[in-house]
Amino acid sequence: MDRAKQLRTIGFVAFFVSGICAISSSVVVSVLQETYGFSFGVTGTLLSAMSIGNMLASFATGMLPARIGTRNTVALLAFGYFLGYLMMTLSGLAAFLMLAFFIVGLAKGCLLNTCTVMVGDNSPDRTRGMNVMHACYACGALICPFLISALVVYGAKPPLIAIALLGLLVWFVLLSARLPGKARAGQGKAPVDLGFLRSPKFWLLTGLVFCQNAAETSVTGWLVTYFKNQQILSGALSTYTVTIMWGATLIARLLIAFVFPIRDTFKALAVMGLCCTVLYGAMVFSSSPLLAVVLLFAFAFSMAGVNPVAIAGTGRIMSATSMGILLPISSLGAILMPWIIGLVADGVSLQAGMFCNLIPCAGILVLSLIIRRLEVRA
Repeated sequence: MDRAKQLRTIGFVAFFVSGICAISSSVVVSVLQETYGFSFGVTGTLLSAMSIGNMLASFATGMLPARIGTRNTVALLAFGYFLGYLMMTLSGLAAFLMLAFFIVGLAKGCLLNTCTVMVGDNSPDRTRGMNVMHACYACGALICPFLISALVVYGAKPPLIAIALLGLLVWFVLLSARLPGKARAGQGKAPVDLGFLRSPKFWLLTGLVFCQNAAETSVTGWLVTYFKNQQILSGALSTYTVTIMWGATLIARLLIAFVFPIRDTFKALAVMGLCCTVLYGAMVFSSSPLLAVVLLFAFAFSMAGVNPVAIAGTGRIMSATSMGILLPISSLGAILMPWIIGLVADGVSLQAGMFCNLIPCAGILVLSLIIRRLEVRA
């Protein structure tokens, strides 16, 4: 196997396992809320703590390799899946759990940045490579509710231990990539090109991915809790909303990668943003279980291509450095929106909080149209 194919395959496998570990948090946070009686505000803060870790890890993964090497950076941060979920088995103290979610977020951000560059730089067709990689993530996300449901009958801790062990597995998978170590003394360092910072397109894309992170994380993090709270779906059935969402995501990403190639990137993103806005608004208004599930599937289908297509749209400005800035800044959306939803839910109602998520959905549409106009003028 040639080196490019090997790294691409490792990126796919690592992102698949990361999908299980990262998306399990949305099911776990609902279980923790029920077990310890957390308020909506505390629940939202747990999700935000994970997103803060995700943001900082994305930044660190872009900057630390120059100091300690890529291999050491990944070995340090990717260990967070194992450590974070193991910590969740030890205490129900909110502050301790926030730390655990933060550490899980470090691993999530590290995997996102590392796999994005690993697959993007080693794929002959970057749009296809990104969509296949994110499809692998969706496959992992599909599996996590079944894994948790199969083990939760033995108690609350076995699922957490199983996810922790999967985190240890992905750590070993990344170590097998033999990523570059620290540069030896005397070796010249390539100059860091920061020219992309002067590009309006770069910052608009950062805002677009910010909106995508905000909208998607709010749905994956809050929807199980929302469906239970509104009595739309209850019990174990609500847990499988994650499966519905990621099933739609997987189908959409595979279709984009292999059946319907994207020719006009930002026109496609604008259509996705419009569909997300309309479908999300209808879903939050819905009180029928069947209609809610259908709308969730359609919303997830529309949202599925936004991140990989937007990242592929960076074109020549994609690098470890540019991703080390774009990904952490855009991750702020995943920090702010779940927290805002929790605050509005405590102050008004959970439904009102969920309505706030219409703002980033509409942001995807607006920013895509602006970037497309810039591209046409260029």
